[in-house]
Amino acid sequence: MRISEIYRPGTFGLSIEIFPPKSTDGDASLFENLDRLAKYQPSFISCTYGAGGSTRTRTVELCTQIQRRYEIAATAHFTCVGATQDELREWLTYAGQQGVKNIMALRGDPPQGQEQFVHVEGGLKNANELVSLIRAEFPELGIGVAGYPEKHPGACDLATDMLNLKRKVDAGADAVFTQLFYVNDHFYRFRDECGRLGINVPLVPGIMPITEFARIKRITAMCKTDFPQDLAQKLEAVQDDKQAQLEIGVDFAIEQCRQLIEQGVPGIHFYALNKSHACEMILNALDYAPTA
Repeated sequence: MRISEIYRPGTFGLSIEIFPPKSTDGDASLFENLDRLAKYQPSFISCTYGAGGSTRTRTVELCTQIQRRYEIAATAHFTCVGATQDELREWLTYAGQQGVKNIMALRGDPPQGQEQFVHVEGGLKNANELVSLIRAEFPELGIGVAGYPEKHPGACDLATDMLNLKRKVDAGADAVFTQLFYVNDHFYRFRDECGRLGINVPLVPGIMPITEFARIKRITAMCKTDFPQDLAQKLEAVQDDKQAQLEIGVDFAIEQCRQLIEQGVPGIHFYALNKSHACEMILNALDYAPTA
């Protein structure tokens, strides 16, 4: 199923994001967790694309395995980093031949050791250019793009970032999937601004369940994500108790998702970090019952 077909009126799109493991043991663990998450019948499972295109083949391989094993649509992340337009076309052709029907089109982060993104000669500068290429030359593919309720860390201001998002949508994106956030009001303001700018595609909130406070502190610092002080204090009080951190994080995510659903979001995109337990707990609490 293509992204454009998932978020129809009256439907709810559950999606799960994973990343390519670095070892055979990691692969085995990933699929053990996906076996559990597949029972919730997500609309799609997306697989990230390593820095500098380091997992360009692995990303497609995992997507094809997911589709064959679970009969669930897969979405391959894809970036502009380090590739000419001909190389981008080559990868998109290969992905399509392997049965991939959805692309998460991203500019991508600068390669390690570089502070700013610099496109290669003959390459693309921005995600909207990548969306344009896909829509013009690979019209059969569904296209998702990233949105930032609290501004992309590299953008000069929120207004500029929102205009960049509009360019991606105007270029042909089917839906927007947001960066993680922990304050729902940021998402609501983002949604209102999208409406004001005429961005009318589905806006899907991205949720990363908290399972370990030290990890989430690193991630939110890197993404410059607002983190509620009262939640931080609760987690700091149990920083030596991983089970307690999981329970606090899951309880917070349950309420966060419940409020978003009540506000009519078209779906939830879970950043699962290749683990199933927290997502299972959240989905069960939301009465999103797995199949047998």
